Amino acid sequence: MALNNSYVASPVQQETAVGAAAQVLLLVLLGTAAGMGPAGWLTGLVFAFATWAVLSRALHRTRPRSFGPANRVTLGRAVLVGGVTALVADSFWSTPPVSLFVGMTAVALVLDGVDGKVARRTGTSTQLGARFDMEVDAFLILVLSVYVAMELGPWVLLIGLMRYVFVAAARVWPWLTAPLPPSTARKTVAALQGVLLLVAGAGLLPRAVNAGVALVALGLLVWSFGRDVRWLWRTSRAAGAAAEPAPVPPVLEPAAR
Repeated sequence: MALNNSYVASPVQQETAVGAAAQVLLLVLLGTAAGMGPAGWLTGLVFAFATWAVLSRALHRTRPRSFGPANRVTLGRAVLVGGVTALVADSFWSTPPVSLFVGMTAVALVLDGVDGKVARRTGTSTQLGARFDMEVDAFLILVLSVYVAMELGPWVLLIGLMRYVFVAAARVWPWLTAPLPPSTARKTVAALQGVLLLVAGAGLLPRAVNAGVALVALGLLVWSFGRDVRWLWRTSRAAGAAAEPAPVPPVLEPAAR
């Protein structure tokens, strides 16, 4: 039985290797088109190896029968995010073409709305796929916040770091790990983060306007996280109160006769 599982999982593992190879190919193209330096190359290769290692471990643990079309879309988006990450790392020492940065980021953001639809239409939605999608989204927002922070200041990093701070806080306060109810507002705010940061980082608007756009993104994110944390806190308190045993009435001594 173990041999059969290994046999089934092998083609799935191969798809992660294809993704890593595609990442290296994209880095070669970026190096040719943008003259990317050592920082960009090193960062891009580290991203490719880390993505391959983490995804391969997750696939080995869950052993799905197939990688699935939606995960292929997400993997393609991860390759683009790796390219954006390499360009942002390179921008600390040089100035990569803004059009290339904007183009790859825009395609990655558009594909964010594709993988979920593909998963639902093909009936291939999985917890691993949802987690993979979420991690790629979060890392892209972090990278974009780093890029915009170079122009507007370190306060923009709060946008990219907020989700990771929430995850770290959940290790201290387990009630933060409770499942949240579906929310269109939460999804909308999450989708707007990448768009607003891309607008602020494209350099097409005056600096003051870009700062205002980034501030709107931060305000929306604080509101969304604050609302969810408040809901989780109230839910945990209500569950704790329901779990408390009812008070036992005092035992009265029989009246003396």
